[in-house]
Amino acid sequence: MKISDVKFEVKRYEYHETFHITGSSRNIAENIEVKLFLDDGTTGMGEASPSYRVNGEIVSSLVTLESNVKEMIKGLDVRDYAKIFNVMDGLSKSAPSIKAAVQYATLDALSAEIGLPVYRILGGSKDTIETDKTVSIDVLEKMVQKSIETFSQGFHVLKIKVGENLKEDMDKILAISDATKGAEYVVDANQGYSPKEAIQFARFIYDNGINVKIFEQPVIWNDFEGLKLVRYESPISVAADESARTKYDAYNLMKDDCVDFINIKLMKSGVSDALAIIETAKTANVGLMIGCMSESSLGINQSVHIAAGTGAFVHCDLDSHMLIKEDKFRGKFTQKGTKLIPS
Repeated sequence: MKISDVKFEVKRYEYHETFHITGSSRNIAENIEVKLFLDDGTTGMGEASPSYRVNGEIVSSLVTLESNVKEMIKGLDVRDYAKIFNVMDGLSKSAPSIKAAVQYATLDALSAEIGLPVYRILGGSKDTIETDKTVSIDVLEKMVQKSIETFSQGFHVLKIKVGENLKEDMDKILAISDATKGAEYVVDANQGYSPKEAIQFARFIYDNGINVKIFEQPVIWNDFEGLKLVRYESPISVAADESARTKYDAYNLMKDDCVDFINIKLMKSGVSDALAIIETAKTANVGLMIGCMSESSLGINQSVHIAAGTGAFVHCDLDSHMLIKEDKFRGKFTQKGTKLIPS
């Protein structure tokens, strides 16, 4: 069960529609498929979805790491996956998405060898998880229409992107709420507000009886004090996303009482830090959600198995494979509407 080779391949995906969040619009996703080979021919698969905005990663730089990664882990036994995780932790700052893909590919190869799905290797806490679906920034009429379409598809939790104009965002969330009675919302500002604006927005939501369960990353990633202020003044639970890239970030956010929730994304933390954050959050009584970047079904598969295996997440935002065009579904899970069932 020893690793004999590692191969990287860049994959390019188009979005069905322009994906617009605060300060960023994109129509294309470039991911790196990681294939790990064992000496008996067994393979394990993982996917990196790099983000310059969040991690400072550039695809053209990451692909040059192939030979380095191979040298780092060649000859290691996937049954001793903690050793491989420890080696890959060296990429936490420079290439966290590659770290995530290699760590998951290790578990995937082990899974193939022993005939046990990854989610069961990690505990098998749940057989099914449920995801929301995202409505990105657009004019009010289009966001309302997209919200109605998504809600009618059975997605009872909608993730609504805001953060570029406070007054317009208030109008949009109110109109969406009026048009999708019975839905719940996660509102994600992607760092777009000042603390004062974020508090205004949270109070507007509360005063108007809008059913928002989580207010995600309202302020710039490095403003922990601002995040804490919003959390203390907001009547709605506040989550950190871009502020919580590593287990150390998450620990400091919890220690300083800055958040109600941490949004774990494997592309920020890798599998190893994700597992560490889960245990820390249990101790601190902080809620957890799991999210994604621009992963295909291969990459979303990773988070599905982590979420189901650990059973740690109050909310799952694992919808990127539904937002991009993909020739072939490659996840080791089945999707039935909002439900994701690992296999």
